Amino acid sequence: MIAFVSGPVAALAPDSAVVEVGGIGIAVQCTPNTLSGLRTGQQAKLATSLVVREDSLTLYGFADDDERQVFELLQTASGVGPRLAQSMLAVHTPDALRRAVATGDEKALTAVPGIGKKGAQKLLLDLKDRLGEPVGAPVIGAPVTSGWRDQLHAALIGLGYATREADEAVAAVAPQAEAAAGTPQVGALLKAALRTLNRAH
Repeated sequence: MIAFVSGPVAALAPDSAVVEVGGIGIAVQCTPNTLSGLRTGQQAKLATSLVVREDSLTLYGFADDDERQVFELLQTASGVGPRLAQSMLAVHTPDALRRAVATGDEKALTAVPGIGKKGAQKLLLDLKDRLGEPVGAPVIGAPVTSGWRDQLHAALIGLGYATREADEAVAAVAPQAEAAAGTPQVGALLKAALRTLNRAH
């Protein structure tokens, strides 16, 4: 089990980072929120979870141990693999997920791509009593709504785009974010922003 990786960030992509550990570049799958806190060339320490499959070894990275623990607990629910667990953490903080499960909030879970109404109901049953109580104070309103611009801007800067390009990309996806019912999904917005930047080049 690789509990964490620590070293300079060698490269950043929309859904992963490469951290140099002892001369070896280790690719780590991360949520946009985690990636937004990383900068190429700067030191980083990520809590990690290694997912072993017959044909692959995939390392998932997290900003802290709490996020990693929730990622692993989510996968104890039937039908939840690492990708879906990561999508859930891309949309909601660990505390927001704990609150959603504790209060039976189907709508919060259906905000995650790939989870429908039936899937949300099943997850609420499966995860009841597994995630524990929320740690932080309750957040009024959607947890990511107010900060999606900052998160998206930071993620684009972290990927090496200039401030002006990041500003333009955030402005370009703003109508999509505002049209989204509920919490804007930073992961989806990041993909849309990258598409607009690729067209601009």
